Amino acid sequence: MAAGAEALVRGASRLATLLGVHPLVVGLTVVAWGTGSPELAVTVKASVAAQTDIAVGNVIGSNICNVLLILGISAVVSPLVVSRQLVLRDVPVMIGVSALVLLLALDGMLSRVDGLFLVALFAGYTALTLRKSFPSAGFTKTRGAAKLTSSARTGGLQWIVLVALILVGLGLLVLGSRWLVDGAVAIAKALGMSELIIGLTVVAIGTSMPEIATSVLAGIRGKSDIAVGNAVGSNIFNLLAALGIASVVSAEGIRIPPATLEFDLPVMIVVALACMPIFFTGHRVARWEGALFLFYYVCFTTFLVLDVVGHEALPTYRSAMLTFVLPVTGVMLVTLVVRAARGK
Repeated sequence: MAAGAEALVRGASRLATLLGVHPLVVGLTVVAWGTGSPELAVTVKASVAAQTDIAVGNVIGSNICNVLLILGISAVVSPLVVSRQLVLRDVPVMIGVSALVLLLALDGMLSRVDGLFLVALFAGYTALTLRKSFPSAGFTKTRGAAKLTSSARTGGLQWIVLVALILVGLGLLVLGSRWLVDGAVAIAKALGMSELIIGLTVVAIGTSMPEIATSVLAGIRGKSDIAVGNAVGSNIFNLLAALGIASVVSAEGIRIPPATLEFDLPVMIVVALACMPIFFTGHRVARWEGALFLFYYVCFTTFLVLDVVGHEALPTYRSAMLTFVLPVTGVMLVTLVVRAARGK
């Protein structure tokens, strides 16, 4: 899996240079779509098999994991610099799309019409991202941009090698994550863990391993735009493309469980909203902010496990989160925004 991440990051970085575009664009598109392909496959397969709970849960769980776990680990390993475009356009798009899915699901169903609408939005977002990606649209012109014309004329073999590097990297990531999930599930069963707990923990993290490996390695290599763009782009891809296509191919659309409307979707939106103040303050994700993301992912997973098993500690745990942890964090984030605004 490490080799796959290395190949993907190197290929994506080189692709950005040859095209003369900002690495963030590659992170939001090529890398995000590639690492999000397991979620797309699982969501569509579950939808066709009428396992709509799995389809919805996969998308929502992956989006929460992308922000809290993946960005958290990446920032702890190496603080991430956040692009201005990401703060002004792509993160608001992620928040808006998250809220849109909740609005469309209020009737308890994502119909084929809803799915077509989501897919159309994905096509529009992709076209806008690509149209604004070139140097003339406002990005700083890279050294590779000046060589783009000559590269296009003489670098046919180079392009083939580059595409092959990206495809091999994606293939190794997906294969590695599958092996990891299968092995972890086997170990967990041998230890006597229930399949439900395995699904909430081991499988959820395992299917996100392509994003984790890619974002962490990109952060270590100093490619913060690819690391952050991968997480944000994957979330947009999951909601618009994966959930949209799944709604279209499903025989009767995707049913949204009441519990998802009351808890999972709102949590996903709150997690998306949490990116704004953290990204806004200094346009970077510091190590302590990454640790805060990880803390909330542990809290979220713990809540799910306690709820599923009906543990007697659940009411106390919920009360502690609602009356202490969340308010304190909210005050801290607001303070950071106010200080950043005053500094400017």
